[in-house]
Amino acid sequence: MSDEVIFKSNQNAYSKNDGIFQKNGVEIKNAEEPVSETEFKQLIKSEVANFVHQSFDNVVILVGAGASVTNNEFDPDDNGRAKTGVTVAKIAENILKELKDEQYTLGIKKLPVFKLEEISKLSQYKFFEKGTTDNMILTNEILTSEKKLKKEFNLEDLLSNLFAYKKFVKESDKVKVNNTTDAILDIIKKATSYNYDENVFMHRAFLNVVSKLSKSENKINIVTTNYDTLLEEAAESMKATVFDGFSFSQTPQFDNTMFDWNLVKDVSNIKTHELVYKQKVFNLLKIHGSLTWERSESGETIFRKRKGSVKVPIMVFPSSDKYAQSYEEPYFDLFAKFQELLKIPNTLFISTGFSFSDNHISKMILSAIKTNDGLAALITDFNISPEEPNENWNELVKSMHDHYQVAFLRGTMNDNLAEFLGAKPDEN
Repeated sequence: MSDEVIFKSNQNAYSKNDGIFQKNGVEIKNAEEPVSETEFKQLIKSEVANFVHQSFDNVVILVGAGASVTNNEFDPDDNGRAKTGVTVAKIAENILKELKDEQYTLGIKKLPVFKLEEISKLSQYKFFEKGTTDNMILTNEILTSEKKLKKEFNLEDLLSNLFAYKKFVKESDKVKVNNTTDAILDIIKKATSYNYDENVFMHRAFLNVVSKLSKSENKINIVTTNYDTLLEEAAESMKATVFDGFSFSQTPQFDNTMFDWNLVKDVSNIKTHELVYKQKVFNLLKIHGSLTWERSESGETIFRKRKGSVKVPIMVFPSSDKYAQSYEEPYFDLFAKFQELLKIPNTLFISTGFSFSDNHISKMILSAIKTNDGLAALITDFNISPEEPNENWNELVKSMHDHYQVAFLRGTMNDNLAEFLGAKPDEN
């Protein structure tokens, strides 16, 4: 029996159950006939429209890693960079593959490295089946004799252990451990270095439709955990303007006051002066850094550069100390701005591609839902009824049942989300 929940709020739930379209568990009919898929989709769009089109003064959109994922296949180009986004689990699989020969090519150098299972054991990242002493990060696939990661393997936990272990590594292992760390981080960078392709990604359609959700004088605020540049490139392709916290100069430097500015022009009439705001202007807060950011040699200035010219990008890599790193510059300024935006009355918050497994972000959003009476939250994902939801997801569902303004929509950035929000099928 297949039951797919497509939309749910504290009032209504729409689902597709074994091909039957239902509202609150009852089959939806039109003149005694079952509704078609087109009619069902229109009902969902109406529910979403009622939720998001309320003349909000402030719109905040959180874009997570899932927004860059298409088929979740690691398809590298000639330089080993991914062509589209993949999940963290898929990146971990590629790390396993890249390190298996105990060497990794970084630039023009071939570095000796530890295999993934070896560095996991050294850094004390291992989990066991009860009553056994075998390391369980790997499982043998009988048909292919290929080693594969168990589903419980967590790249974030491994990196947390590895960063901590590096402080205490014995001298004889230091070079190889550092090489392995550099290799893993390089693989992560390559897995997020893809370019925007309008035939693959639907970010432009999404930006087009959300740009219409707020009043003309208010910029749409987009917050992202992603290092990639899909949002910037999609915005450029539609001639939109992005305030990303960097100065409008030949060598852009980080300046968090840039988010407070807007683009206007003075229109002179006979009797009055009128300010007209430029349309399609976005704030973009990259709270985990970017492939295009780099510190100066002194460390005092942060520059934005062309993606290919950055040697050491400023990025918060996945690990359990992300919360501590968020207090460093520029992350602290960006997180503070994000929190400030969530406190504004009459705010619409939309999440896409974010699983709510990151506690330091999730707790901030949950707090805003419960303390800002003027906040409405639309949570979107590829599955809004996961079999094993995390604690934060459960708290979101509870908030909906407690009659906070929370609704869930099954939709993804690169599939049908823009259409559910009001975009025309051919708008990308």
